[in-house]
Amino acid sequence: MHWLYNISIQFFGLAIRVASLFNPKAKEWVKGRKNYFSHLPESTKPVLWFHCASLGEFDMAIPVMNELRASHPNHTILVTFFSPSGMQHYHKRNHPADLVLYLPIDTPKNAARFVSHFKPEKAFFVKYEFWANYIEALKESGAKVFSICTLLRPDHRFFRWYGGFFRRSLRMFDHFYVQNESTRALLQSIGIQQVTITGDTRYDKVIETRDKQVSNPRIEEFLAGEKAVIFGSTWPEDEAIIVAWIEANPTVKCIIAPHNIDLAHVQSLVKAFGERCIRYTEKDIKECQVLILDTIGHLSSAYGSAKIAYVGGGFSGKLHNILEPAVYGIPVLFGPKFNRFPEAQQFIDAGIGFSVSDMKSLSERITDVTSRLSEIKIEADALIQQNAGAARRIAEHQRLNFPA
Repeated sequence: MHWLYNISIQFFGLAIRVASLFNPKAKEWVKGRKNYFSHLPESTKPVLWFHCASLGEFDMAIPVMNELRASHPNHTILVTFFSPSGMQHYHKRNHPADLVLYLPIDTPKNAARFVSHFKPEKAFFVKYEFWANYIEALKESGAKVFSICTLLRPDHRFFRWYGGFFRRSLRMFDHFYVQNESTRALLQSIGIQQVTITGDTRYDKVIETRDKQVSNPRIEEFLAGEKAVIFGSTWPEDEAIIVAWIEANPTVKCIIAPHNIDLAHVQSLVKAFGERCIRYTEKDIKECQVLILDTIGHLSSAYGSAKIAYVGGGFSGKLHNILEPAVYGIPVLFGPKFNRFPEAQQFIDAGIGFSVSDMKSLSERITDVTSRLSEIKIEADALIQQNAGAARRIAEHQRLNFPA
């Protein structure tokens, strides 16, 4: 099975290179790995390596990195990304990483060269990043290997009839720090006992972001003392019902932060609203109903100016971060496809999250929650505090069981 896995990895790399001829993201993926091993930086200190698929996983890793930086001041913190979006935007976060790089595809040769070069003392793979050759190279080198914020589902390949090779990789981990009981049960069902439920470190991250928030003069000028309904990380499927709701509620201040901020998409939103909207990057803020955030990095703090939030991606099964608005104690709405995101059901059960499927249900939910904002704030604040501290729990377990 290992040989079949290696062949599939090679085909994957070839497919990305073909796609790079016409896909900008694939092109950046290839460009970032060009002549990779000829210009790798050096580290004269012991290395703690964190691997993240993309920016969302990086946000999960940051609180743990901060904890370990405090207890390992003389270590180099190395971060690698699989996706270009991580490499392009990580610098917009406050983080303690010393080195940030792409990760080459998971061939035996790449894994051996990478591990031999950096000689990580510990490696932390975030959420569901499991690269078999890197894991094997790390274990052969004597490194300790961990998975943090692990979140697994029964349909993952590890629990399929053909998953023996992938289960072997999981069994090489020294410890799993998982988000919930269902993930622990799944791991235990395949004989893995080195598991601790520590929770979701994103709660720590959004609390930190909230507590360090500074006011945004442009948003404050637009709102003029009002609170907005914010539609964050929206996709076209979300925007189809959002535009209709905004048109039906012309007196409500609204902020839209589309997931895709390329010029053509932003212009399509501007066209939909006409004179009733303005873009964040325009020189002057005028009196209007809708502000379009055509930038990266302002959404999480903008939620602090909201009375209600809608988070996009729930019509495609790619729901974005609903913790970012919830940390401000406001109700959070999202689309109907959220089964892969356990926090969404947790929000619904707590009475602070609400799923909508069309413009009618969106309108009904907004009307309902508007009359219960104080009640929902109490429940949201309680849920956030209840789930805080995952990074500290991971660091404490590391200190007691895997000292440097």
